[in-house]
Amino acid sequence: MGSDSDLTVMKAAADMLEEFDIPFELTVVSAHRTPMRMVEYAGSAVERGLKVIIAGAGGAAHLPGMVASLTPLPVIGVPVKSSNSIDGWDSVLSILQMPGGIPVATVALNGSKNAGILAASIIGAFDPMVQQKVAVYKKKMETEVMEKVDKLKSAGWRNGFDA
Repeated sequence: MGSDSDLTVMKAAADMLEEFDIPFELTVVSAHRTPMRMVEYAGSAVERGLKVIIAGAGGAAHLPGMVASLTPLPVIGVPVKSSNSIDGWDSVLSILQMPGGIPVATVALNGSKNAGILAASIIGAFDPMVQQKVAVYKKKMETEVMEKVDKLKSAGWRNGFDA
């Protein structure tokens, strides 16, 4: 993440990776204030065994794109609505509007939970154990929604679909 102030947002990605038992590292790497650290971090990611990088940044949000330009790994960008942000749109567009050749998967503003799930899904494409954990997680979400459907029905709410 670009700053430790992003931790309140980025923690949801860490929580999801923990839920899927995926080891991860979490640190501050600023594209603007520590550019050489960013180059070293992204450049050594493969040899350190990383499979996916989740990069959260607010404001001008250059971190995800710059990291993506320095590594062959998939990068997931999390736009962070920061104190110097223009309602988060500057961060969203800075990450979303990457030039051809430098893809960054972009999740919703402050959407690091989805970044964690997407990272697990990418890893799960090649790791059956992780893939199974993601499948169980999605099934759990389906069960929770169906319980809510039943609750509405039992409260007397009807619709033509769930007749």
